[in-house]
Amino acid sequence: MLTDNHGRRFYYLRLSVTDQCNFRCSYCLPQGYRQTDFNPTLTAGDMLTVVRAFARLGTRKVRLTGGEPSLFRELPWVIEQVAATAGIQKVAITTNGYKLPKVIDDWHRAGLAQLNVSIDSLDAAEFASMTGHDCLPAILNGIERALALGITTKVNAVLHHEGSRERLGRFMGWLADTPVTLRFIELMQTGENRDYFVSNHLRGNEIESHLLETGWRMVPRALDDGPAREYCHPDYRGRIGLITPYATDFCQTCNRLRVSAQGRLHLCLFADQGIEMLDVIREGDSEALAQHIQQLMSGKAASHQLHQGQVGQTRNLAMLGG
Repeated sequence: MLTDNHGRRFYYLRLSVTDQCNFRCSYCLPQGYRQTDFNPTLTAGDMLTVVRAFARLGTRKVRLTGGEPSLFRELPWVIEQVAATAGIQKVAITTNGYKLPKVIDDWHRAGLAQLNVSIDSLDAAEFASMTGHDCLPAILNGIERALALGITTKVNAVLHHEGSRERLGRFMGWLADTPVTLRFIELMQTGENRDYFVSNHLRGNEIESHLLETGWRMVPRALDDGPAREYCHPDYRGRIGLITPYATDFCQTCNRLRVSAQGRLHLCLFADQGIEMLDVIREGDSEALAQHIQQLMSGKAASHQLHQGQVGQTRNLAMLGG
C-alpha cells in the first residue's frame, strides 16, 4: 500500500492527459489557454505504465483530468485500458462538458464509472459570460444521458462571492429532482488569479452552516473518495458536497496524488514543483516505477501552505488537473 510518513494511505490517482483547455473561465484562464510548458508529454502508452505502477501500490481509483481531457484524441482507448487494469475499481473523468453529448456513450462503453462536470452557474447567460461558451443546455443534456447510462455523476461549482445566493437557489431547485452530487469548491488562489481571489473568495463554511440548519446530514466517506464532505437530505434526489481547502483539517484525509501530462509527480496540488518521472515512465517498467514512486513519498509534507499564500508554481486552476 502506498503510504507517506504521516500515516496516510493513497488509493486515488489524478492523471492529467493534457494541459489544453478550450474554455476561458474568468477565475482560471480568462485569456484562454496559452502553452507555457514545452516539455514532452505522456503518450497513451506512458499513461498506462503510470496507472499500472500505481495499481501495484494499491490505487483503486483513477481520475483522468486536464486541462480538458476530451481534447485528448486517444481518451476512449485510455479509459478502456485503465478500466481493464488489475486492481483499478473505478475510472472517473473531470470535464467541462463541452463535448459531453457526443462522447458520453463512447466513454461509457469504454468503462467510465464516474463523471464530474464543471458548471459554475445554471443561468445560461451567466454561464456563457463565465466560460466564453454558450453551451449550457447541451452540457445539461449530456448529464441527463450520463445518468440514463447509470454513470455516477457529480457537478463541480466554484464558489464566487458575488451572486452566490441566486446561484445557490437555482442549484437547490435543480437538486430537488436531479440525482447528482453538486460539489461547491472554494475558489483557490493561484499564481495568476491573486486579485480575482481577493475580491471573490467565499468560504465554504457559510454554505455548510446553512445546510446543517436546514436538515442536511453528512454522508460517510469511502476510502477512495475525493476531498469533498457530502451531505444528503430526504427531500432532495441530489446531494451537496463541499471542498474547502482552507479548512484547518483539510489535508488530514488526503488520499490522492497527481501526475501531470508531462509525467511529473505532484505530492501536493500546491507543491512548489512536480518531481520529474518521465524518463523512468518511458522505460515501460511499471514495477520499477512503483518502487520509484514509493521512495518519493518521503517528501510529502503534512499540509499545504495556502494559508501563507504559497501556491507554488501553479499558474491556474486548470493546471490542478480538473
